Amino acid sequence: MKRIGVADTTFARVDMASAALTALKSAGTGFRIYRRTVPGIKDLAVACRRLFQEDGADLCLALGMPGPAELDQSSAMIASLGLQFAEVLEGKPIVECFVHESEASNATELDRLARRRAEEHALNAYQLLFRPEELARHAGEGLRQGFADAGPVRPRK
Repeated sequence: MKRIGVADTTFARVDMASAALTALKSAGTGFRIYRRTVPGIKDLAVACRRLFQEDGADLCLALGMPGPAELDQSSAMIASLGLQFAEVLEGKPIVECFVHESEASNATELDRLARRRAEEHALNAYQLLFRPEELARHAGEGLRQGFADAGPVRPRK
């Protein structure tokens, strides 16, 4: 049985983990979910390492919501680098799912965006673990999580 780790934060203004967990549970079976919640995005790398080392996760989904301030954007970059470092150290994937508050114009849009992006990243994580050929089938299609897809530069023949 595969193990999926989900790390989220109390800093986020939307419960992204609930949306991700619902999407994962609807995607299929053959896995257990382990969750760790930390205060902020810079804590996600350690949460993922613990999910790998202590809970035996095969893959982690890291959910975070940087604020709109310049300092928040710097923190997001640091957090992202930390997640990449943890991913390399473990040799296992961490699917980073950040929703920047500045991406939405109001609270309703932020809520919708955060939930949709968390769901879509959770489904990508599931496919990465169980159906990698599905991801390969969609390579170059300009798929986006949370917003409308951009589409390919050139249609396939």
